[in-house]
Amino acid sequence: MVGPYRGLFNGPGVKGFVLAGFIGRMPMSMLGIGIVLLISALTGSYATAGAVAAATNVAFAIAAPLSARLVDRFGQSRVIIPLASVNGLALASLMLSARFGLPEWTLYATGLLVGATSLSLGSMVRARWSTLYGGSARLHTAFSFESVADEVIFVTGPAIVTVLATAVNPYAGLLVALLCMLGGSFALALQRRTQPPVQPVRSTSGTPILIPGIALLACVYVALGAVFGSVDLITVAFAEEEGVKGAAGFLLASFAGGSMVSGLWFGSRNWRIPLRGRFVRALGVFVVGLVPISFIDDAWIMAVGLFVAGLAISPTLITGFSLTERMVPPSLLTEGLAWISTAIGFGVAIGAWAGGALTEAFGASSAYGFSVVCAALAAVVGVGGSGLLRLPEAPSPAET
Repeated sequence: MVGPYRGLFNGPGVKGFVLAGFIGRMPMSMLGIGIVLLISALTGSYATAGAVAAATNVAFAIAAPLSARLVDRFGQSRVIIPLASVNGLALASLMLSARFGLPEWTLYATGLLVGATSLSLGSMVRARWSTLYGGSARLHTAFSFESVADEVIFVTGPAIVTVLATAVNPYAGLLVALLCMLGGSFALALQRRTQPPVQPVRSTSGTPILIPGIALLACVYVALGAVFGSVDLITVAFAEEEGVKGAAGFLLASFAGGSMVSGLWFGSRNWRIPLRGRFVRALGVFVVGLVPISFIDDAWIMAVGLFVAGLAISPTLITGFSLTERMVPPSLLTEGLAWISTAIGFGVAIGAWAGGALTEAFGASSAYGFSVVCAALAAVVGVGGSGLLRLPEAPSPAET
């Protein structure tokens, strides 16, 4: 399984942009929970804390494609530095607003600015991989590695910020997120040698989301995002119902752990199944893997069930990003990848809201049914519209 990953990082500057991108996007799993922990600790209001965190996430989902378009037009370095600087100031302002008890609207204003100026570094790193290995089998392996890196971030980030905020200081988690964002972003911006060259826009569509295949993928990933958002919230409630609230982190880590394992395996294979075929198969496996969790009433069996359910996450994300890379013009690549991240972000917000409401109304085990329905919806849309995912030319197996 390790074989295909050998030599992946030997290209010029690869280790540098991979490390910078990993550190710089750690905050994507730290900000939401960090904001909730800080504001709830200082104001005593979980409602306000959750609303500010939601506003931040929605602002990021809306702004990410716009900032990505600026990156495609002007280059990563020229966009990262000013946006990262404003983002750092906005996050510091949010913490100060909470600290000094400023009017509640200042929390929302600064939260919106934090979200609007957050960078989609994952899209930028993938764009660098595409520039380096586009058209070769190594790009599949590189995207697989990035999917695993995302899972590591989503497993470790919330745990780090929670420990820091509860055991050290309410500000500590967000301060570490701030330092990671600034350090990773500036380090990536300074690595100009590996950034994608700015290319003249030749697309008549104006924006990648108007490409039928990309619009279809966005719809699929909104539904998948709803799965992720709902499973996260419902699992915490499930652990509390079972009297093992402290095991919630372990259960969520099992879900992400399944994705990490499958991502490493998926990236090590030299696939002969066409990219579109891999995508629709992964969607089907995801639905089947999720069904059992609706019928589990034991926390430790649930850990196994979530691990199995998570096995299809990485293959679904990897193939989706690969399809996007193939369908989007090079001049719009970063924006195209950002639209996928945006779709997932919107889905997560919807899933968290619906999962919470259904959990309160029917209990956690029953609420998992919503996650299964969302996965099924993603599969129906993806399979039904798979004709829109036909690539302009059929690459050889070694290239997919």
